[in-house]
Amino acid sequence: MAESGAVRTIPEIVDRHGATRGERLAYRFEGRETTYAQFQRNTNRVANGLMAAGLSPGSRLAYYGKNSDHYFELLIGAMKAGVVMTPINWRLAPPEVAYIIKDAEAPALFFGAEFAATVRQVLPRLPLLHLVVIMEGQDQGWTDYETWRDAQADTAPASAIDADAVAMQLYTSGTTGNPKGTMLTHRNFVDLRDEGKYGPTPDWNQWSEDDAALVAMPVFHIGGSGWGLFALFYGALSVVAREFDPTAVLDYFERDRISKLFLVPAAMQFIVRHPRARQVDYSRLKYIMYGASPIPADLLRECIEVFKCGFVQVYGMTETTGTITVLSPEDHTLDGAPRMRSAGKALPGVEVAIVDAEGRRLPAGQVGEIATRSQANMAGYWHLPEAAARTMSPDNWLRTGDAGYMDADGYVYIQDRIKDMIISGGENIYPAEVENAVFGHPAVAEVAVIGVPDETWGESVKAIVVLKKDAEASPADIIAWTRQRIAAFKTPKSVEFVAALPRNATGKILRRQLREPYWQGRERGVN
Repeated sequence: MAESGAVRTIPEIVDRHGATRGERLAYRFEGRETTYAQFQRNTNRVANGLMAAGLSPGSRLAYYGKNSDHYFELLIGAMKAGVVMTPINWRLAPPEVAYIIKDAEAPALFFGAEFAATVRQVLPRLPLLHLVVIMEGQDQGWTDYETWRDAQADTAPASAIDADAVAMQLYTSGTTGNPKGTMLTHRNFVDLRDEGKYGPTPDWNQWSEDDAALVAMPVFHIGGSGWGLFALFYGALSVVAREFDPTAVLDYFERDRISKLFLVPAAMQFIVRHPRARQVDYSRLKYIMYGASPIPADLLRECIEVFKCGFVQVYGMTETTGTITVLSPEDHTLDGAPRMRSAGKALPGVEVAIVDAEGRRLPAGQVGEIATRSQANMAGYWHLPEAAARTMSPDNWLRTGDAGYMDADGYVYIQDRIKDMIISGGENIYPAEVENAVFGHPAVAEVAVIGVPDETWGESVKAIVVLKKDAEASPADIIAWTRQRIAAFKTPKSVEFVAALPRNATGKILRRQLREPYWQGRERGVN
C-alpha cells in the first residue's frame, strides 16, 4: 500500500516509491521489466527531455500508440514537467487523429511504429508539431523513444507542480460530433485515494506489494490510464498488455499471477467464452473490477462461476476521473437479489443525486439524471467553456447524462444513457433493461436494442442480435422469451440477426451506427 502521508500530485508517489521500494518491479511488458528505481530515473529523463525541447507547463503532448510500459514513463515524465498527456484512440481515422492533435495544440507527438503511415499523412496539417518521436524502431526516419530518453539527465527536473494543474487530457469517445478534451488534474486523481481522509479502506481496495495488476484496457480510455495510475499509486506490479486479446489474458493469469484487473463487460464475455476459460488456474486472482457499460445479469453469473474471485462493479466516466460508485463483492450474489442490478453506492468522498431536467432532486425510486459532486470532477473541457457549463454547475455538480434511480439505501440503478432512451407511445424505455431480458435467451451471444420509427407509436423497440455459434432462434422466439420477463410495451417489436455488433475501442456499442439506416431521410433522430 502507499506509505502514510498525503500526496498532492502523482509524481510525488512515484518518487516516494523510487526511494522506498526501488528494487521492486513496477512494470512488466513483453519480457521487459522495470523496477521502481529505474522507473523514477526514466521519468526524470522524460521530463528533462521535454523541457529541453521547449515544452512548458500546460503544453500538450500527444501519444498515438498502443499500451506499453514506456507509455507510463512518458505519462509520469510529462507530469513532472507540467506537460499534459493527451493519448489518442489509435483506431481513429487519420482525419480524426489530426483533429485531436490540432485541437490540443500539441507541440509534441510520440507514436507507435505501426502508425507511421498515418503520422506521415497528417503531419503536413500540424504545423505546431516540432518534437516527433517513434516509440519503437529506428528505421522510420524519426528518433526512437529509448534513444531520445537515454540522452537526457536522470536528475529530478527543476519544476514545481500544482495539485490543481491539469495532468491529463482524455478525449471523449466521440460517438456523436467531435470529441471533447476532458481536463483532469492531479487532485482529481489523488484526492479519493488519500487514505484515511474519507474513512477506512475497504478490503477490495487494499493492495499489497505482492499484487500484480493487469493493464489490458486501452490507455486512451480512463479505464486504461486510470487503472494503470491506480496500481502505480499503491506500488503494485503492473503487467501491461499491448492490447486486449482474450487468449493473451488467459496467458497472463497463468504466467504473471495476476491478482487484480479492470475489464469492460464485452471483454469479460470474450474471456469467459474462450475454450480455455474453464481450464485456467485462477487461484491467484483476488478481484475483477468491471464497468464502462451495462452487464447482463446472466453474463455476470457466468463470470462469477468461472473466475471464482471477488467482483467489484465500478461506475463513473471520463469527466469524473473514473469511479464514483461501487458495487462491492459482498453485494455480488447469485440469489437474484435486486442489488445485483445496481451500480452500487457512492464512494466515500463522492456525493450522488438523482435530478430532474431543472436540477431538482428526485425521491428514491424515481428515474432522473444521475448527478455527482466530488474532488474527482474534471476541471472542464479544453477550449469549450460553454459545454463544460452545461455539464457542471457553479457548485461542482456534474450531470452524467445517464438515466437512473436511487433506492432508499443509496444504491444507484442505471437505466441507460438519457440520449439512448426510446419513447414509444409516451412510455420511456431504456435499452439496457430490454437487452438484459433478451440476453438471457440461451441462443443469444450479444444484443443491442434501439428505437426505430413507428408511425403509430412514434418509436418501436428493435433488438439487433448476435447468436451463439451453431445456435438457432427466430425473431418470434426472442420476442416471446422477452415478453415473459419485462412489460409488453418494452419487448422488441422486431428482431434482426447480425454477425457482430459495431463497437468502439472501449467496447461500447455504437448505437448511432445501428440507428442510422432506419432514420435516414428524417429531420430528427426521434419520431
